[in-house]
Amino acid sequence: MKADRGAGFEAVFLDPVGQVVQQRWVDAALAVAFEDLPPVSAFPVIPGRRWGPGLWWSATTGRHVAAGSNAMRLQLMVLDRDPRVSALAGRPVRLLWRTPRGQVRSWVPQLFARYSDGTALLADCPSHPDAGGDRALNAAEAVTEACAHLGWTYRRLEPLDDVLAANLKWLAGYRHPRNAGRTGLMAAVLEEFAQPRPLIEGAEAAGDPIEALPAVFHALWHGQLTTGLETPLHERVLVGPRGWSSPGTTGGAG
Repeated sequence: MKADRGAGFEAVFLDPVGQVVQQRWVDAALAVAFEDLPPVSAFPVIPGRRWGPGLWWSATTGRHVAAGSNAMRLQLMVLDRDPRVSALAGRPVRLLWRTPRGQVRSWVPQLFARYSDGTALLADCPSHPDAGGDRALNAAEAVTEACAHLGWTYRRLEPLDDVLAANLKWLAGYRHPRNAGRTGLMAAVLEEFAQPRPLIEGAEAAGDPIEALPAVFHALWHGQLTTGLETPLHERVLVGPRGWSSPGTTGGAG
């Protein structure tokens, strides 16, 4: 029964020249690189909201991804740092299906992420758990089924904790390769944090902190260095090498 339901989904998307295409979901998922496609429909502009649609520059791909809200930008940050993710896109596909009563339903997930193993994630980024009401929850159930049919995943991504969100926004400002600094600087930074130590101490040991701190933050964004992101970043936060298993504590004030 579930296989029949999954096979009954249709996909609507724009081809590389902007023409609307509709085909069986299972065929499109196997053949179409959704990560390379533009949004199938524009993100809505909602009057009165502080954040509107825009573009997120992805450190993973070096390309811009359409983003429709602040909540979506934050989730893009999380996925852009995930080493399993190889590509990202905003709203590249609309799914169509029929209810048991024969009514046609559709949904456009906000996010598409391709994993390095070829599987994918379709996701929405609600600003609170009940966002979208029953229609969104019913669509989530259907899209979950459509993805499971392919070995993919659908999720309504939970809003981030305020501290984690603030830390990610800070590190994201240093995600561009230019923040790695001059030749040899990143190697010096990584060497100074081969053992966990307060952030400012390692930066000063690597060189001029004005030059070294952007490289430290760049390395933290890309996972070359590690620290706890559940508490606010500050100059005495402990920073350690990739794979360090006990981040988050702070150094003394000495």
